[in-house]
Amino acid sequence: MSTSTPPRLPHAGHVKQLAEQMWNAVSAADEYSATELVLRMLDEGTDPESVLLDVIAVVQGKVGEEWAANRISVAQEHAATAINDRAVAAVSVHPTARTTATRGRVTVACVDGEWHALPARLLSEVLKLRGWQVDYLGAQVPTLHLIAHLHHTHADAVALSSSIATRLPTAHAAITACQAVGVPVIVGGAAFGPEGRYATLLGADAWAPDARTAADHLAKGPLPQPQFDHQQFDDLPHLGDQEYTMVARNSASLVRAVFTALEDTFPAMRSYSDLQRERTAEDLAHIVEFLATALYLDDEELFTWFITWTAQILVARGVPAHSLPPALDLLARELKDFPRAGRILKAGTHTLTTAPSTAAGNTA
Repeated sequence: MSTSTPPRLPHAGHVKQLAEQMWNAVSAADEYSATELVLRMLDEGTDPESVLLDVIAVVQGKVGEEWAANRISVAQEHAATAINDRAVAAVSVHPTARTTATRGRVTVACVDGEWHALPARLLSEVLKLRGWQVDYLGAQVPTLHLIAHLHHTHADAVALSSSIATRLPTAHAAITACQAVGVPVIVGGAAFGPEGRYATLLGADAWAPDARTAADHLAKGPLPQPQFDHQQFDDLPHLGDQEYTMVARNSASLVRAVFTALEDTFPAMRSYSDLQRERTAEDLAHIVEFLATALYLDDEELFTWFITWTAQILVARGVPAHSLPPALDLLARELKDFPRAGRILKAGTHTLTTAPSTAAGNTA
């Protein structure tokens, strides 16, 4: 560190109070108060890593929770995320956060199609504080460009971030491509499931649940060198049945077919406004996308989690969730020749009709 006095680690109660103050500023869209609070914490000697992870990251987590509960809008969620990103930038240029690179080089990126960049940004700043040279590539990095960057920089490792599970097929391609040029990959983000179950399935060299753990893991020593001949099919031989490919390729026509038939199966839809019909089509598209991802992973739990979450989101927005089982039944009818898809959809319907968490939606 460039300062003469070491940073102090605030006690848990003080950190919680600071996070609450930060939330008040962020939720009020008060960028100036948020950045001033962050800078004051650093000026008073708070550890920059603690500011990043115990304050800013905690507030960002609450932003997501408030959106899911329908207590803030999408626009408010975007504004809050932008302010948090600005706060991270304020930390990065503060004198107490300036470090000299004494370790190796790490490339940090979000997988192609992943727009939630703040977790990757937080990891980048933590790694810099720990003495790494970091190339932060930001959101939605096409695999081809990621590999070109690795050829140019000769990074010691790649850290890939993804928050949305539907990006996992793309993440798998990125992991395999990085390994093919000899660069090991550590992954993180909600997309990789509880305890990183999908990280293991997709052949990642390491997984971490958060930025601190990722930094600690990289500090222990080099990641294992990957096998150059590792192929995606080696991890997921079930893809040979082509169910994933067919569902993903025909997703638009599946959505149209189910949307049209749903008007007869779910009569209430006939009185929907144009906006409600548009939202219904979007929901169906998400259902098909998650079904395709569950087929890719051969994991019905991913789909049942998603369909339960969707029901909860609908109920929070005053929309009855009892429209979901008919939609799944219609989708199963369209995919009657796809046994794995049928099994996954059946599990989703069973979850919706038995889970207490969706009872309010089923009786609305």
